[in-house]
Amino acid sequence: QQAKKVVFQPPANPKAKETRSMFSRALAGLTKANSRAFTSASGAGLPKVAVVGAAGGIGQSLSLLLKLSPYVGDLALSDIVNTPGVAADLDHINTQGEVKGFNGREEMGKALSGAKVVVVPAGVPRKPGMTRDDLFNTNASIVRSIAECAAEHCPDAFLAIISNPVNSTVPIVAETLKKAGVYDPKKLFGVTTLDITRANTFVANALNRKMADVNVTVTGGHAGTTILPVLSGVEGANFSDEQIAALTKRIQFGGDEVVKAKDGAGSATLSMAYAAAHFTERLLAAAAGEKDVIECAYVESPVAAKDGCPYFSTQIRLGPNGAEEIFPLPSLSAAEQANYDEMIGDLASQIQKGVDFCN
Repeated sequence: QQAKKVVFQPPANPKAKETRSMFSRALAGLTKANSRAFTSASGAGLPKVAVVGAAGGIGQSLSLLLKLSPYVGDLALSDIVNTPGVAADLDHINTQGEVKGFNGREEMGKALSGAKVVVVPAGVPRKPGMTRDDLFNTNASIVRSIAECAAEHCPDAFLAIISNPVNSTVPIVAETLKKAGVYDPKKLFGVTTLDITRANTFVANALNRKMADVNVTVTGGHAGTTILPVLSGVEGANFSDEQIAALTKRIQFGGDEVVKAKDGAGSATLSMAYAAAHFTERLLAAAAGEKDVIECAYVESPVAAKDGCPYFSTQIRLGPNGAEEIFPLPSLSAAEQANYDEMIGDLASQIQKGVDFCN
């Protein structure tokens, strides 16, 4: 079965002219009785995707969006508990592919076996007052365990890491895969897409533009001040210094905004699920042969290596083998260069913390 050409445009695609969500696209498809994407229960010919942490706040919404994607075949869900229930619920949706749920570490291998993409939102979410160090102390071991399982059961899969702190968890996965002898830097991604979707949303609103007409490149890392939006590259924006400072801070600390709005009852789960589903779909589109698939992601990169950061987020060109081209850092304004200089040491330290955890 041939995947239909996606119309869910990437938020960082310079050629994007319109954006429709996968959810609205799928609902529209449900009204077409003869729609090829919804007439077969089998996902034969389409890649299997696994979600680890699928019963959590991000995982359930992410799994729903992936179930609606025309690029996803079978969906395997893994978590500590409650996963079979989530899978049974999703499996009643009349889109292609079967959904299965697996509970516990002992069943994770079954979920990962044969997967083309493994998306990892596992771990504890950030709560009010919780630092990135607090997150690290809990999530580092969880992520390493998942990487060990992936190395054994799906060594050739693309791994999309959501578990925070991404600046450190991606190096943990890399070091774990290296020890297993299966590391491919082109296939490991820290999902930073939420930074881009936030930047596009905030900038579009500030300029009173259509969302699809805004394309903000966001570079650096995926935590606080390590997030470096290149607002000087927004065509025709003419922001004042005060506006740039305010927008930059809001993009960097958008997660705090959501945690505060939820009054401590949760973090950015829905928007993160959207962003992760988007990145996963674009990754699968590129693997299926779509050309010029360009996204931002946190990968092993030479861009900031001279500053002690072997991992960095810039735009990358995705292809059948993963990250096939890494674009250089775009031109920075004086203020952006100052932000880069100020944060790069912190990013290097966070990367090294992940490396040291495994060694």
